[in-house]
Amino acid sequence: MTQRLARLVDTPTVIDLFAGCGGFGSGFADHGYRITHAVETFRPSLQTYVANVPVDTPLMQDVRKVDTAAMGHPDVVIGGPPCEAFTVANADRRKDPVDRLYHDPVGSLTIQYAILLKHLQPRVFLMENVAGILDGGLEAELHTIFARAGYDKIHIHRFLAQDFGTPSYRERVFISNMPLAPKPTTRGQPITVRDAIGEIADLDAHADIPNHQYTPVKGKRGKMLRETGTGKSIYHYKAADGRTHHVWTRLPWDQLAPTVKGLSRFIHPEDDRILTVREHARLMGYPDDYVFHGSRNEAYNQTGESVPPPLSAALAKAMRVGLDHVEA
Repeated sequence: MTQRLARLVDTPTVIDLFAGCGGFGSGFADHGYRITHAVETFRPSLQTYVANVPVDTPLMQDVRKVDTAAMGHPDVVIGGPPCEAFTVANADRRKDPVDRLYHDPVGSLTIQYAILLKHLQPRVFLMENVAGILDGGLEAELHTIFARAGYDKIHIHRFLAQDFGTPSYRERVFISNMPLAPKPTTRGQPITVRDAIGEIADLDAHADIPNHQYTPVKGKRGKMLRETGTGKSIYHYKAADGRTHHVWTRLPWDQLAPTVKGLSRFIHPEDDRILTVREHARLMGYPDDYVFHGSRNEAYNQTGESVPPPLSAALAKAMRVGLDHVEA
């Protein structure tokens, strides 16, 4: 027992499921965790992960087919199963919240996450998703599926990424068998769009920054972009919550950015162009040396579908404090 705890202090091991481009994993790697496996099905995302986050064994594989016996028993399992079945942004999500978990093929991947926990039996797990994963009777169901995996007590946290140094609004739910209380760094003093991307507005002067190239928008959409005022949006749609959601919005300089989404784009506060991948990445808290692979659209999507690294780092730091007190 003593030897086990001593090893944890130095290098706790992590398996990253639904690893994406590495936003979640990077925060753990930066805080001294050793990522032994990263499992992801989308090749460009895994390429981005490997290029930026130290990982022993990257696996481009469906999580339903991984050989858990070959992965050992890590100290920590992290991961964010796809949120499409639960998010209010999906106007086509199932009406019954419990159906989203058990009968939606994407939503049921959350159950697969719990199944993998049962086999891997980490000391601590941390799962990320949208707030909609708690709708209706889902919270009770989550307690049930994690209990079946061997975790009788779970803690459900809601965190705002902007409280931890991310220059965009992002509320997410994190479920763990460990209570986590990361210390906010920017609560009440959010980082604005100007703070995040103001200095790199001149694309020609900053052509050496990775993923910071102009993306042309032509035709009718280009005309609409040029005519869109500050705070206004080109497109609007009614989401599952009945509210009108806005996409392709021209950002105000001196406010927090809205939630960065995979399939949406932001218009620059004063230039008639959409933000570059790098500007989107900065709004998610990624450093400039974090290089995104794949096509430009794939890179945009990777930024919006990830856990912001500043939030991940805060959670990883808080978890290090508590790991010694979790029984082996």
